[in-house]
Amino acid sequence: MRAKVAQSHSKLRHMSEPKTLAEVLAALPDEERIILVMHYLRSMPPSEIAQKLGVPERSVSAVIAIGKARLSKTLGL
Repeated sequence: MRAKVAQSHSKLRHMSEPKTLAEVLAALPDEERIILVMHYLRSMPPSEIAQKLGVPERSVSAVIAIGKARLSKTLGL
């Protein structure tokens, strides 16, 4: 019985996980989503993103690295 409950819980958790890039991006914090969209979808370099947002370039680069790792893990890439 316990195994069936665990299996059902696993299926439900897996079903509720975002599946598409759009869903994964929508689930990210605003700052991370904005920076990743600017970088990957608008092909903007970190320096330009930093200038437009008024933040340090190192911060933008850090968010891109963390976001890329999160997207890769979530999407199974």
